[in-house]
Amino acid sequence: MRDHAERWDIVPDPPLISVLRRRLRAVPPLQADGALTALITVAQLWPLLSSESWTGVPYSWWGYAVAVASSLPLIWRRRFPLPVLLLSLSISAMYDLSEQVADQPVWYGSLVGFYTVAAYSTFWTRIITLVLTAAGMTAFVGSSETALRSAVLLVASYAIGRAAATSRAHAAALEERATRLERERQMEAERAAERERARIARDMHDILAHAVSLMVVQAEAGPVAVRNDPERAEAAFEAIAGAGRDAMVQLRRMLGTPNADGAPRAPQPTVEDLPELAAQVAETGLKVAFHTVGAARPVTPDCAVAAYRITQEALTNIVKHAGARHADIRLTWEDDTLMIDITDDGQGSGLALPSSGHGLIGVRERAAACGGIATAGPRPNAPGFQVSVRLPAARS
Repeated sequence: MRDHAERWDIVPDPPLISVLRRRLRAVPPLQADGALTALITVAQLWPLLSSESWTGVPYSWWGYAVAVASSLPLIWRRRFPLPVLLLSLSISAMYDLSEQVADQPVWYGSLVGFYTVAAYSTFWTRIITLVLTAAGMTAFVGSSETALRSAVLLVASYAIGRAAATSRAHAAALEERATRLERERQMEAERAAERERARIARDMHDILAHAVSLMVVQAEAGPVAVRNDPERAEAAFEAIAGAGRDAMVQLRRMLGTPNADGAPRAPQPTVEDLPELAAQVAETGLKVAFHTVGAARPVTPDCAVAAYRITQEALTNIVKHAGARHADIRLTWEDDTLMIDITDDGQGSGLALPSSGHGLIGVRERAAACGGIATAGPRPNAPGFQVSVRLPAARS
């Protein structure tokens, strides 16, 4: 899985601009367009309200009507960009039908309509609008100075509209990317939680199955030892208590339960603890031999824990099911590999990995989780069962 901590080199807005932008986005579009329409209406009425006719006669009502009517369609500019622009242009073109009107230097309603078409319309709609506007300016604008001024204003309005559309699309893409990354992060967190639950389940199975198996074997031998060999019975009871204490310690390590005295928890058992494990199992009466070939090399923490748990599970199966008298644990250190072979001389189950029980499936999963391989099955040239594991180790 790829890394989800993707970096985005985006320069944040200043705090004041960010606050203003959030507040503007919170305003409903219809209310915002209504306020904009009122502002444009005042701006287009201003030449009529701030000056007097050069003839001394009041301005015609026609000028006021056109100034208001050309701006009113802007309320629906987002829903109908092109019709609003055409309507505003058509109405403002009738302004000069009356001579008793003030000079109108800029038709702001048309500029806003052109901005809206550039910001919200499709590519071909924008192109057709540009062509028609250029043709209309050529045909109806009186002077070249007026045409040039109108062209500059319209081009600027179009450029601002396209910039706004690009910024909006970029913001939407960033928001969608952030949403997707957050969703993937949550999914990865859920998968990690599932893996952790599976790990805890495997560890609990290994710890409890091993401890209970040792306790059952010792408890079954206890009544006979009480009658014939009190010292052996005492040792059996001590072994039962020791297995229980060891299980409690390992459960505390695994589940994160702090010690009663508040001391730091001990780490989980690793490869170095295998001789102690072999000695513990030998207390059941099973003769356990432990061999090491080659110089020990560092392994990752997860591989070290896996090596211990896999060996523990294999020994537990021998005690519970094999009916064996001897078991052998052999660690072989190679340049970049740790080989672990656990064999016995019992009857075995006659089943190979992964068709055996839950414990052997856990063996395979533990090995695979740290990049290793596990196999299990009857020994080829001798009675008994064999579990073989290959785990990665650091090169010397």
